[in-house]
Amino acid sequence: MSNIKNDLLLKALRGEEVSRPPVWMMRQAGRYLPDYIKLRQKYDFFTRVETPELACEITLQPVDQVGVDAAIIFSDILVIPQAMGMEVLMEEGKGPLLPSVIKNEADIDNLITDATEERLSYVMNALSLTKQELNGRVPLIGFAGAPWTLLCYMVEGKGSKTFDKAKQFCFTQPALAHKLLQKITDVTIKYLKAQAVAGADLVQVFDSWSGMLSPADFKIFAQPYLVQIADAVSKDVPVILFPKGSWYALEDLSHTSAAGLGLDWSVTPSLARQLTGNRLTLQGNFDPSKLLAPIPQIKKEVKEMIDGFGINRYVANLGHGILPNVPVDHARAFVDAVKEYGS
Repeated sequence: MSNIKNDLLLKALRGEEVSRPPVWMMRQAGRYLPDYIKLRQKYDFFTRVETPELACEITLQPVDQVGVDAAIIFSDILVIPQAMGMEVLMEEGKGPLLPSVIKNEADIDNLITDATEERLSYVMNALSLTKQELNGRVPLIGFAGAPWTLLCYMVEGKGSKTFDKAKQFCFTQPALAHKLLQKITDVTIKYLKAQAVAGADLVQVFDSWSGMLSPADFKIFAQPYLVQIADAVSKDVPVILFPKGSWYALEDLSHTSAAGLGLDWSVTPSLARQLTGNRLTLQGNFDPSKLLAPIPQIKKEVKEMIDGFGINRYVANLGHGILPNVPVDHARAFVDAVKEYGS
């Protein structure tokens, strides 16, 4: 990996000493960038995702315009349910819709679990093209949704504040839930391994809805599958797990083969360090809404955040995806504040 000029992120994940933390932002490729909005007006969502040249162009925008230390491939977590044969619709400004949901065992049996790499070859092509275009400037991040989060969409059919239907499915038919979770896990492992081959230098697993689960239920329906993915994929590339809202799982997850854990803003740096015992790298956890604050305040709070985590075994990031209404110069101020740290 030494052919990457700026390999701060990989160093941080290996636990090596760095002069400052690396910085990138979840959802950095997308909706807050004027150049992205131009493309959005021309092409619908899945055209942008499935056209390698467009996905590559979008992936590179924040590297060029905001100065982040890593590129994350422009894609979506719902390409997995799509590859498994489910219809996924994306309405601008409305979020995803899966018209026919998983209701019973027959629906689970009908899911396609083979030829994942071929069915998602457009992601691999986007990764390879982006890797080539980056020319070793910064590492390239691949990603997937976590099994629990994908189950939520596949059973609920859309986003939800509570995911009652998905939880009801798990609590009333646990054997079926585990059958579905295992199928998603198997496909996701193949998918992430293929991303590593295609050029991803590391991968992140987004468990966006794991915080919906109690600590006990997280251990049943989320954790085992996150651990399986980390164990399988970390043989190929470093893995960052991001179980949003599940700060209670940090200690357990710090004893896995994951290289990093993503944090949201519901946990303090000191508690996160205490729970994980410096066994792995922590990433996060600036509240994205704070990027709407005045620039001097952003810079002050970023400095305080890094003071809290320390420079080593740390990746500066947001605690969730960047909001569409964040001005580009505020995003840049966040990145600059990290780059200026300690100088």
